[in-house]
Amino acid sequence: MSDSNPFKLKIRKLIHKVSTKDGILGDYDYKYLFTPQLPFMKKNKVTQPFFGLDSSMPIVLGFILGLQHSLAMLAGIITPPLIVSSSAYFTTDQQQYLVTASLIVSGFLSMIQITRFHIYKTPYYLGSDGTYLPCPDGYGAILGTSCVCGLLEVFISFIPPKFLKKLFPQTVTGTVVLLMGISLIKAGFEDWIGGSGCIGGTCPSEGAPHALPYGSAQFIGLGFLVYITIVIFEKWGAPIMKSCSVILGLLVGCIVAGACGYFDKTSIDAAPAASFVWTTTFKLTVYGPAVLPMLIVYVVLVMETIGDLTATAEVSRLETEGPLYESRIQGGVLGDGFNSIIAGLCTITPMSTFAQNNGVISITKCANRTAGYWCCCILIIMGIFTKFAASLVAIPKPVLGGMTSFLFTSVAVSGLKIISNSPFTRRDRFVLTASLLPGLGCILVPDWFENVFTYSGNNHALIGFLDAITVIMESSYALGGIIATILNLFLPQVLDFEEEEEEDKIQSDLDELALDDYVHQYDDEDKLPGKKGSKTLETTYEASQIGSDSRNLSS
Repeated sequence: MSDSNPFKLKIRKLIHKVSTKDGILGDYDYKYLFTPQLPFMKKNKVTQPFFGLDSSMPIVLGFILGLQHSLAMLAGIITPPLIVSSSAYFTTDQQQYLVTASLIVSGFLSMIQITRFHIYKTPYYLGSDGTYLPCPDGYGAILGTSCVCGLLEVFISFIPPKFLKKLFPQTVTGTVVLLMGISLIKAGFEDWIGGSGCIGGTCPSEGAPHALPYGSAQFIGLGFLVYITIVIFEKWGAPIMKSCSVILGLLVGCIVAGACGYFDKTSIDAAPAASFVWTTTFKLTVYGPAVLPMLIVYVVLVMETIGDLTATAEVSRLETEGPLYESRIQGGVLGDGFNSIIAGLCTITPMSTFAQNNGVISITKCANRTAGYWCCCILIIMGIFTKFAASLVAIPKPVLGGMTSFLFTSVAVSGLKIISNSPFTRRDRFVLTASLLPGLGCILVPDWFENVFTYSGNNHALIGFLDAITVIMESSYALGGIIATILNLFLPQVLDFEEEEEEDKIQSDLDELALDDYVHQYDDEDKLPGKKGSKTLETTYEASQIGSDSRNLSS
């Protein structure tokens, strides 16, 4: 009776895991992860085992792969708070807090996405740039608005995934992601050549150590060092280095910048040893003009989440169609909306699902939840130790810009990858052209809609509404996404002439194969109908096809 007790079985498995070599180390080839792929070195041809979603894996391997996942995520987690806090002119302490909170909240909320919770008595599951405002109250307005608007994504999660995929096909989602990436590159490149806050002046400031004019060769060289380091690790680095090449490039850039005197250690020395969420708070309010743009952002997050979860399912060797896949999509979108609301309450801008860790899964052949939990714990520990966050905030802008420019460009390339998976018919090309035109126009001429509305009255509600429309019209991804969605629903899906010819050829080949199969059924010459000629045989075959079609229609 005791052997069938689930609790005792779990205890036995845990004891075996922590007390045996098989549970701690296993038989995994750890050398594979750390061997660089240099030209003169012999390549490892041994096929590594694949760890499925719920497979048992050794403790040490889980920790190593979790660390690898956390390093792969690190750049994407710290970049938004650094950009937002820098643009909002936050104090150094506030910047450090935002980085700390981002790491901690990302760790906790990632656990929610990894863990699959069934909602009681329902078939549903839970899991899987802007206008400058007065700060810090302006930042609190962003948080409050994001929390309220996050309810839209929660609502959308209960819409059937089939309908969502029809409403937001790859042509639409790819366009939005592409425009988002392109629009972000500007911010990264401005940091690369000195800093977005000192354009045309002395960077980072007049009294800073090693201050230089904006666009100096030294700044460009630091950013280029990060860029070329990423390329080198991608070419010759070990598998564990390739998946975190962006962070390694940032590390090399920091070492050189520190040796050359570009680091200001004052903020690092003054930072406390540890911190946590809510040690700094912001007054939550709802900013009216930001509501419409924020709602569009959440619709974009739904598109991105569906694409990311599908890509993750493919690389994890899970179903990409059927009821289980649809439940994962539903749970992932619901978890994304829920996490965005929780992030706002934890003083952090909305956190969304992203698929850059798929590269880690592909290289290591590990799609296991255990590695994910290790990753979350490591992120939380990184966030608690404030000295680590202070070191990230103190990174010189050119070094950070070299990393973020690469990261934002990879977002744009992800959009191209999504678009390339679409059928790319004449209709798809038209939708893409019509939506990219205003989207790219917004990026090249950012203030093109500034003087359209000339209202100067005292109606604050109307002013807020007009400001919201202006923000949407000047946001490339929002405007491009809206136009792509409307055209996708408005224009009928028709085949190109070449595609019609190809389909006719395929159908003709299928008919010939079916006729050959029918002939082979009558190997005996006495049983072959139509011995007097082939015409009778063809007539018999056609009659059988008509009968088959009639049965299909009746069913």
